[in-house]
Amino acid sequence: MSTIAELLRSDKLLQDVTIKGWVRTFRSNRFIALNDGSTINNIQCVLDFENTDESLLKRINTGAAIAVTGTLVESQGKGQKVEIQVANIEVLGDSNPEEYPIQPKRHSLEYLRENAHLRIRTNTFSAVMRLRSALSYAVHKYFTENGFYNFHAPIITGSDAEGAGEMFKVTNFEANKAPTDENGNIDYSQDFFGKETNLTVSGQLEAETYAMALGKVYTFGPTFRAENSNTTRHLAEFWMIEPEMAFHDLDMNMDLAEDFIKSVIKDVLSTCKDDLAFLENRLLQEEKSKPANQRSEMSLIEKLKFVSDNNFKRVSYTEAIDILRNSKPNKKKKFQFPVNEWGVDLQSEHERYLVEKHFKCPVILFDYPANIKAFYMRLNDDGKTVRAMDVLFPGIGEIVGGAQREERLDVLKNKMEVLGIEEEELWWYLDTRKFGTAVHSGFGLGFERLVQFVTGMGNIRDVIPFPRTPQNAEF
Repeated sequence: MSTIAELLRSDKLLQDVTIKGWVRTFRSNRFIALNDGSTINNIQCVLDFENTDESLLKRINTGAAIAVTGTLVESQGKGQKVEIQVANIEVLGDSNPEEYPIQPKRHSLEYLRENAHLRIRTNTFSAVMRLRSALSYAVHKYFTENGFYNFHAPIITGSDAEGAGEMFKVTNFEANKAPTDENGNIDYSQDFFGKETNLTVSGQLEAETYAMALGKVYTFGPTFRAENSNTTRHLAEFWMIEPEMAFHDLDMNMDLAEDFIKSVIKDVLSTCKDDLAFLENRLLQEEKSKPANQRSEMSLIEKLKFVSDNNFKRVSYTEAIDILRNSKPNKKKKFQFPVNEWGVDLQSEHERYLVEKHFKCPVILFDYPANIKAFYMRLNDDGKTVRAMDVLFPGIGEIVGGAQREERLDVLKNKMEVLGIEEEELWWYLDTRKFGTAVHSGFGLGFERLVQFVTGMGNIRDVIPFPRTPQNAEF
């Protein structure tokens, strides 16, 4: 049995072939467009309908699974190089045309989210998910080839790495039957793990401990955030890529982030041409419906090459604030969030201005104010900034966040005290600063954010198979 991708690449005509797939369309009782998921492209199967049983013809409906045996020949029609002259056809699984929700017509993305179990059968979602798979492979390949070890961070954790507090609780207690202590608080000492536990928001802290023995490690796993945000940028369950490297300072961290992102994008540019071409065309059609001033200046593939072919500009937060404060959009009050003083947290509109308008290349901002960044980031000598870095892309703004970690025990303990983080909570994390501490760095990349950038999809819910969002865990 062959795949459609193999047959479309084949230069061997008149070979006997067998393929299995799902009917996309069936027209004139003769031409079947068949797809098996191996490529965005269908293969045309041509029936001799006069010699085909009428009851069989009635079963060849959109969505039906069929097996076709025949001869691969040069196509007589336009749009394809080869087609199959059918000798035998078998319906493996029927599809009722009156009930099948993915008929061959344009469906809204919202409608397809409501049918997430079947949306993969559309061209858009099959292209997106093949690219997601290719990106996943490229990530593992890059780190393996660069001497990293894959580290499986725990999904259940007692720590809040980001300090955000937006975590899903993990408990064995029955609802409304949790035991309480003498003060009326839930007594987690009687729970399954003997303490309060949650689903992880990041594997970073645990990965740091492994980097301090294995040198270079990376996590690639699910993370969770109980943030009640119904936006195009948020998911409650998402996947994170988090490398951690011993003996790496901030400059080396920025070097790695740039090289890593360029590598995986170049990888899919060379291996996923058909899917990218389809998604680029889809995006061009979508752009035509927008007002002229809201259209993207770059096509999808131009955006990808904008990242893969340009050197990333490195700019301090302080310099970026000066640029933004003196920019035309800020002076003319075009920014939704005006930039007036040092210390503000930058918004997506500011990040995009720096990338798309000012520098016209990807940007890495570094040395952020300490009070807007996490406790584990290394404090600079000025006492007010930390060795943090964010990688900014066109169209989306921040795609990577990272830092040189605070390796000095006394400084780290002081920062935890100021922020009210109990030492007992992270005693094991502090141990790595007691025994053989060293400069080390890492960063985090939300995988869905990367897939969204590479595919051009406008909503993050459309780049993960089954999105988990507020009030939605249907599938």
